[in-house]
Amino acid sequence: MAIDPHLCSAYQRDGVVVLRNLVTPEALESLRHGVAANMASPGPWANEYTPTGASGRFFDDYVNWNRFPEFAEVGKHGSVPNAALSLMGTSTCRLFHEHVLVKEAETKEVTPWHHDDPYYGIDGMDNVSIWIPLDPIPDSVALRFIAGSHKWNKRFIPKRFKDQSAYVESAHDFVHLPSADELNTHEVISTPVQLGDAVAFHYRTLHSAPGTAGTGVQLRRAVSFRYVGDDAVFASRPWKTSPPLEGNGLQFGDALNDPRFPVVATR
Repeated sequence: MAIDPHLCSAYQRDGVVVLRNLVTPEALESLRHGVAANMASPGPWANEYTPTGASGRFFDDYVNWNRFPEFAEVGKHGSVPNAALSLMGTSTCRLFHEHVLVKEAETKEVTPWHHDDPYYGIDGMDNVSIWIPLDPIPDSVALRFIAGSHKWNKRFIPKRFKDQSAYVESAHDFVHLPSADELNTHEVISTPVQLGDAVAFHYRTLHSAPGTAGTGVQLRRAVSFRYVGDDAVFASRPWKTSPPLEGNGLQFGDALNDPRFPVVATR
């Protein structure tokens, strides 16, 4: 499907847009099978964020598209990578990785305010995550974004999702996040979405999400496909990156010419 140029402009301006009716029912069902298989057979980097004995479950895992063909099919072919290419406005689009995120009923753990760029071992401003919900997402559990925060020219020290502690006390070229109260004074965009919709956002756009506790939401499953464009290069961080990818021959500053990051769309 063609992406409305106005949406592309909004993405460049705000760092986030909702893409209506991007994903077919068949693709959603395929992704549900993939998520079930992934949860039954987690990869080496999977996380369980809910403490033992607590209500609910917050699970995530990533970089499994080579193990689960459902992820590879949706992430590498069709409307999703083509939408990524259009939003980035680049000549090429590479799949960086996929990311499964699941919150079950009565999960108290929130997703804290953060942006993804500091976690990743890559640099570049040509990028987009396309977050595909596998269940309807009402406003009570929707992703929240700070409009335009990808243009603040700041990178924030990452937080651990388990306890929201900072990775480090200080780091060159990185600063601590402002308080949640201060962040909420900015324009916050909430993104409730229906099945078939997707949320596209920049790696530097600040975002957060509630837990499901007290909302009545029984299941909140999503697969987020992370894409990069022409200017992406392999990079280091002052901490262990997430995902913790090795160079495998790539040097810092190298373009991502590597089969782990396949080209999935071109213009």
